[in-house]
Amino acid sequence: MKSLAIAATGMNAQQTNIEVIANNIANINSTSYKRARAEFTDLFYQMDRMQGVANVNGSSPIPEGANLGLGVKSAAIRKLHIQGALTQTGNPYDLAINGRGWFQVLGPNNEVQYTRAGSFNTNANGQLVTIDGYLLDPAITVPQGTVQVTVNQTGQVFAKLDTEINPRQIGQLNLANFANEAGLEPLGSNLYRETTASGTPVVGLPGDSGYGKINQQYLEASNVDPVKEITELISAQRAYEMNAKVIQASDEMASTVSKGLR
Repeated sequence: MKSLAIAATGMNAQQTNIEVIANNIANINSTSYKRARAEFTDLFYQMDRMQGVANVNGSSPIPEGANLGLGVKSAAIRKLHIQGALTQTGNPYDLAINGRGWFQVLGPNNEVQYTRAGSFNTNANGQLVTIDGYLLDPAITVPQGTVQVTVNQTGQVFAKLDTEINPRQIGQLNLANFANEAGLEPLGSNLYRETTASGTPVVGLPGDSGYGKINQQYLEASNVDPVKEITELISAQRAYEMNAKVIQASDEMASTVSKGLR
């Protein structure tokens, strides 16, 4: 019975859907996490009768055929790069992007990677680094004796030393934009890598047209909506149960046939 295999593809698809929802809920408090959504497409069709072909010679073509769909498959797990809420932290090294753009950091082997999680800190050399110790790119070094660090909305970084009256500029933050943010490859640890699908990064300054502004002492929260996730979880669970019901009904129908042959 084809219905057994078709329903099984439906159960597999809903299992994937539930796993994506579970990952969203697990990251509800992850800084700048972007929720994901599973997308599905129908499988190929078995054609029993072709539409547009005359039934007999001289007759009109039949208006529609008989095409049996053979189930569903996962097509994509799409990241939804929607702005998350900004949460005040009071930490001068916490930076949130309000709008489009990505911080550039130097990951393992000095590979340029991208993040919106601006929970920076200083390393032993005074350089701004991520919570995993990756250097911000371009590098910014906070001089010794600094008593206050200020980052304005256009990404200029100032340091006030205890021996000076006026703060001095020590760096400029850059942001990178992509034509297709959904094409970025998630690496974990709030990091992403450019791909052929994302396109090459276009680097600009915060506050310029098309680029977000920097908010110091703020972090961007996850954009996961708990009410929406629970609603979609219930919907996925119901769809999984309906597919299981189809398998149960098909099994009972097969049992009826086998008992009738005895």
